Amino acid sequence: MAMMELLLKENVEHLGIRGDIVKVRAGYGRNYLIPKGLALMATRANIKLIERERQRLVKLAEAELAAARSLSEKLATLTLTFPRKAGEKGTLYGSVTSMDVAEALAAQQLEVERRQIALKEPIKALGEYEVPVRLHRDVTVALKVVVVSDAPAAAAPATPVASPTDTAAPATAPAAE
Repeated sequence: MAMMELLLKENVEHLGIRGDIVKVRAGYGRNYLIPKGLALMATRANIKLIERERQRLVKLAEAELAAARSLSEKLATLTLTFPRKAGEKGTLYGSVTSMDVAEALAAQQLEVERRQIALKEPIKALGEYEVPVRLHRDVTVALKVVVVSDAPAAAAPATPVASPTDTAAPATAPAAE
């Protein structure tokens, strides 16, 4: 088994954080990490380059952590409501996916990428759910998602609504499937 030493330029889940020197199989390094810009060969010149950047990276990591904590405080108080068509037993015609949640958060001017929303399976039934959102490797917050039936069309809003204690504008509805 051929192994190679690489210097990580970005955080790679289950491998290491930015600036670490890791040993990986040659194929994984050559075919995935290096072409994606996630790592460099661990040469003396590259190690010196990373050492010089380490202080900048520490400050960047602190800023990312502070931004993630700030966003987590906002998300902790937020409730997203999704009206959906449902059958008599509460099963949805369609589902609520991580993309729907990300679009509703974007409509609230909250920048969360779809891959940060750790929804294991799409929501396919009416009810209240806590969806984990991983904002940073050290910050995960539970976002409250409520899926309601839109059967009484006069009473239910046509778009997902965010209510941190209200006063927020309604979010736009994701495309119906």
